Amino acid sequence: MSEPPPTTAAAVPSNGELIRRLFGLAWRYRLDCVEVVAIQLVLLTMGILGLSFTGVGIDYIRHIVTPARADGTPAVAAPHLKFGIDLPLQWEPMNVLLLLAGIILGLAILRAALNYAYAVSVNTLVHKKLVPDLRGEVYDKLQRLSFRFFDANTTGSIITRVTSDVGAVRMFVDQVLIQTVIMVISLTVYVAYMVSLSPGLTLACLATTPVLWLMSTLFSRKIQPEYANNRLLVDKMVQTLAESIQGIAVTKGFGREEEDRARFDVANNAVLTQQRSIFDQVSLFTPAVGILTRINMMVLLGYGGWLVIQGQLALGAGLVVFAGLLEQFSGQVNNVANLVNTVQQSMIGARRVFEILDAPVEVQNAPDAVRRTKLNGAVRFEQVSFAYTGITPILQQVSLEVKPGQCVAILGATGAGKSVLMSLIPRFYDATHGQLLIDDIDVRQLNLDDLRHNIGLVFQESFLFSNTVAANIAFGHPDATMEQVIKAAKIAAAHEFILQLPKGYETILGESGNTLSGGQRQRLAIARAVLLEPAILLLDDPTAAIDSETEHEIFEALDRAITGRTTFIVAHRLSTLRRADFVIVMDHGRIVQQGTHEQLMREPGPYLRVAQLQLVDGSELQHLALPPKEGES
Repeated sequence: MSEPPPTTAAAVPSNGELIRRLFGLAWRYRLDCVEVVAIQLVLLTMGILGLSFTGVGIDYIRHIVTPARADGTPAVAAPHLKFGIDLPLQWEPMNVLLLLAGIILGLAILRAALNYAYAVSVNTLVHKKLVPDLRGEVYDKLQRLSFRFFDANTTGSIITRVTSDVGAVRMFVDQVLIQTVIMVISLTVYVAYMVSLSPGLTLACLATTPVLWLMSTLFSRKIQPEYANNRLLVDKMVQTLAESIQGIAVTKGFGREEEDRARFDVANNAVLTQQRSIFDQVSLFTPAVGILTRINMMVLLGYGGWLVIQGQLALGAGLVVFAGLLEQFSGQVNNVANLVNTVQQSMIGARRVFEILDAPVEVQNAPDAVRRTKLNGAVRFEQVSFAYTGITPILQQVSLEVKPGQCVAILGATGAGKSVLMSLIPRFYDATHGQLLIDDIDVRQLNLDDLRHNIGLVFQESFLFSNTVAANIAFGHPDATMEQVIKAAKIAAAHEFILQLPKGYETILGESGNTLSGGQRQRLAIARAVLLEPAILLLDDPTAAIDSETEHEIFEALDRAITGRTTFIVAHRLSTLRRADFVIVMDHGRIVQQGTHEQLMREPGPYLRVAQLQLVDGSELQHLALPPKEGES
């Protein structure tokens, strides 16, 4: 395979653009967001009512227990409720207090019920709608991206984006957007109520608010790069973990468990150190905000107490209610620290998620795509070149014509462009220059689904899913009948060993089919390919990693599979090369030799050198790259 391209930096959207797109995402669920905000507003109203009734109760107690003046008038006037409603002063004092207590209790019970409704609404919005929808949208986009994207991004990075980064985007909706709306409305109501009680006291108590907003802005700018770096470190840790799991056999085989564990510890500790740095900064910012809000309470006790003493402010419905409002105000302001922290996390996650959603779909159907449910399999390369962005071309002006039903073998050193050449046929990539035609139709004009349903693929190491044997064979044709599955298995010489499995075709395979031998996995892969009855078969060195006895079994299956199909097979063994109708030899992205095995054995060149080395070694089964030419080092 060719070396993967370097990761290229995409255009980085500004913070304003990210916020605009996040608002657009939330707009999809506007009715759910309105429902959540509406519940919170009702809760806010009930909280203020409960606080007001508490203040009224305190003033009523003062009215009852304070001795009357000498002239018999009350020293403390009876409190009044809002909207012209008065307390039933003709009642017994305890009955009035029980009424107020009952109202406060009723409001508390109703608030508890609404808090439950709020939790259900948020859960429905976030976990039943937004997260599944967004994760599905990201996954769907991944399915449509070309191999170029996966070459440029690690598995760990992609997994992190689909999981934790989508979760970070969710945080913007429920912990930033909704909470910000609620906070703005709450602060507005609190300030308006406090102003109605005492404008001067309100101004004095909220004098530190501008300082708080300045601190929040500076903190936000400082912490954002820390979160961006943290995501990169998490990607690296996940990638290290994925590689360790995938390569566990190699690790144990070479006794490198300690070194592998140390490598993971380094990646894990890097994440831990970074998170600790973020935690330390947040931990310093949060109490700094708390100190500012405590200053407000100091002003309230001093100035507010003086107003009560001067008779300019009631104790219960004035100072106590004001204290409760200020406490609620301070609580909302204290949330600014968490809000700023969450904004940074969600924006970093959003940027990485949108990178996937914005990635160009390089390989897609043309607007006027030609439908061909069945192809004949004539393949023609006309001066085809291919290059990853910014690096040396992998293929250079390749011209090749293969007639329907012909088998062409491809020989070449690592990096010669063999696999890329075959990857252009099903449009895993599109040619940079030149034209690739199937049945005289440019592949870019063929319907993509039709094209790929006419192509069967067998790789050097075939991947099998953790599913039944039958489901793996029918992966490309899930509607296939059991008769069709068995027919394909027989063509691939897999039927006999499948019947010996514990549950035959219903046997569940382990991860990647690791419960089977290499030869068995390859035969299932061949069955999966031929079940499609493809016009074109692509075989990427399917016998490279198996022994000679298994190779003989695979060749029997391949001989049946390639009959009547246009076949491209990457091979290095003479036993494979001899079976082809003709062979092409590739070097540095060019076809340097072409002909039948017999023709190439009669002319000097790389093919003859490979054949001679294998024959001198006494084996035709040695997997060799092209040797250097005479005079080359």
